Amino acid sequence: MAGTATQPAGTTEPTRRDFIVVAAGAFAAVGAAAAVWPFIHQMNPSADVLALSSTEVDLSQIAAGQSITILWRGKPVFVRHRTEAEIAQAQKDDTAALPDPAKDADRVKKPEWLVMMGVCTHLGCVPLGQQGDFGGWFCPCHGSHYDTSGRIRKGPAPANLPIPQYAFLTDTRIRIG
Repeated sequence: MAGTATQPAGTTEPTRRDFIVVAAGAFAAVGAAAAVWPFIHQMNPSADVLALSSTEVDLSQIAAGQSITILWRGKPVFVRHRTEAEIAQAQKDDTAALPDPAKDADRVKKPEWLVMMGVCTHLGCVPLGQQGDFGGWFCPCHGSHYDTSGRIRKGPAPANLPIPQYAFLTDTRIRIG
């Protein structure tokens, strides 16, 4: 048998049938992925939602001692340009017994600018600025009092006013979200 090649025992070359089975399986997997992709893609946020996911605020028009309220994701955000007296009082209150302890330095990126959500942590009312027993915010719904750093000082609210994610783009411009 001079013209016959011998193969080691237990090894066989792939047949045409094996190739067709593998190719058909790969084709079916690609087809299934292509069919499912639109269903997965529709779960992504739409363009109008992405547009609301962040907002920029110009701080140059806010004088010391004033604050503005902007809407972000349908909720109010307070941006306050704090005075030196407010900053000093907030830093002095770091050692006070607080229901939800937080240092003023942990709540601000720059001491003169306070950015926080304007929704009371008790039942979601909007607190009034520069009111209450501590010169910060007062929730008229159930009587929660917040200080000049947005920390709960008195009343039924369980936590401080939340701080949203924000970053300073320049000295006079921030991006929230």
